[in-house]
Amino acid sequence: MSSAMAPSEAGTMECVMCHAPGDYRVEEVGVPEVGEGELLVKVLAVGICAGDAKCFAGAPYFWGDEVHPRYVEPPVIPGHEFIGEVVKLGPGAPEQYNVEVGDHAIAENIVPCWECRYCRRGSYNMCVPHNVFGFKQASQGAMATFMKYPKGAIVHKVSMSIPPVHAAFIEPLACSVHAVNLGEIQRGDVVVVSGCGPLGLGMVAAAKLKSPKTLIALDLYDWKLEIAQKCGADVVLNPTKCDLYAEVGRLSEGYGCDAYIEATGHPQSVRQGLQMIAKHGRFVEYSVFGKETSADWTIISDAKELTIKGGHLGPYCYPVAISMIEKNQLPLEDIITHQLTFAELERGIELVNKSAESIKVVLLPS
Repeated sequence: MSSAMAPSEAGTMECVMCHAPGDYRVEEVGVPEVGEGELLVKVLAVGICAGDAKCFAGAPYFWGDEVHPRYVEPPVIPGHEFIGEVVKLGPGAPEQYNVEVGDHAIAENIVPCWECRYCRRGSYNMCVPHNVFGFKQASQGAMATFMKYPKGAIVHKVSMSIPPVHAAFIEPLACSVHAVNLGEIQRGDVVVVSGCGPLGLGMVAAAKLKSPKTLIALDLYDWKLEIAQKCGADVVLNPTKCDLYAEVGRLSEGYGCDAYIEATGHPQSVRQGLQMIAKHGRFVEYSVFGKETSADWTIISDAKELTIKGGHLGPYCYPVAISMIEKNQLPLEDIITHQLTFAELERGIELVNKSAESIKVVLLPS
């Protein structure tokens, strides 16, 4: 039975509130009310994503030809990588989500509208209202004592055998699985994953399950490459310490890699991928960029006839991610490098931005 007590409707809770870029405050707010088809969870752990860091910096976002000044819609509680313990269920929620009070449960990072053309086609990760937790007022995030999974959320029960700090990695791992699926990896392929941050390491672990001929991981930090080997990389390369193109050429009989999955968000990684990928190769872009990136598009078309795919969120991939964590198919004790409190959010953002000393930073409620 649950150790968490359901709060009263009139109760208050601690949260991190985003008021503006760089203006994040720990404060007291009301506990969310739960209606039909909704559930309330006690937050057990919440990760900090590169998208959270971009939001903190106030980076713009693009919609068609319009440039919007903020990445978020404040005031909003951030946090879209989380795990919670169910403490209250609204009418119809037990039947809809197959969970009970006391269960551990995760909601996928987006609450689809289920009405736009993308939702109707099954591409709910591209939903037009785009209510990703922690970015809009309609879907408040997890940097709080309690959070609500609203009606329409996609909820998955999570085994209590998974420690909460590990369960908070389900969301980024689902994103990694989605990126690997986009790469359409075959058994005879030479695959390169560029970047051994949280997403990159998840991609290495997920790609290993596809049994490619050779799985190569790239990163600028040797200690992260050691973790990539634990995730299943056959070869690890530090671009500052070798002739990267010569090494990938040697490992691919001179053709180049068949699939290149970009997970750094750095322009140089994009350009190097286009150079080292084979003709008819698959290039998957899945990262958060701080600025626009340019490349020679002649390589994509006339020179190599490449397939370029972008990845967003982790649609249909949460069950696989949960299973991978249950089976200990990646070393989360190495990947989750820091556990902080809500009051230490800014330090967590700094760790994510610098990258040199951290991989995944997780916040734990008081």
